[in-house]
Amino acid sequence: MNAKQAIKKSIDGSSMVCMAYVGDLDDAEMLRRPAPGCNHINWQLGHLITAENMMIGKVATGSVPPLPSGFAEKYTKQTATQDDAGAFCSKTELLRVHQEQRAATLAALDKLSDSDLDKPSGIDWCPTVGETFVGQGVHWLMHAGQWAVVRRQLGRPPLF
Repeated sequence: MNAKQAIKKSIDGSSMVCMAYVGDLDDAEMLRRPAPGCNHINWQLGHLITAENMMIGKVATGSVPPLPSGFAEKYTKQTATQDDAGAFCSKTELLRVHQEQRAATLAALDKLSDSDLDKPSGIDWCPTVGETFVGQGVHWLMHAGQWAVVRRQLGRPPLF
């Protein structure tokens, strides 16, 4: 296994966990917060999609499709406290945009050489291109821990 294959396996593993956690949640449940002051899942998904678009777009210019018009504006720090479903995308729309962005992320990864992975990214928390791609799986899993809590609050059994 080479570095790109390992990064892809990491991203794919994260996707499997994250999509399982949200798989049976409906739009109303996606607005549930795990604790006061925490962000709801809908907002977190939009944030993750927006972040992936920005980061991969920065290290692999032209490789990711633009987000739908108005998408990023729905998922800012200022909107994180909102609970109105109308202010956000539906779960169906979020998952569609995620799939588009993730396919582009993996296609961009596939085009890189091993030496490309060592190039600087210009992103503080993932200073190389390779770390930026690894960061996609890590970032999603950082948030998914809260989703497991929401699932338990809703009476769902643990998945893993």
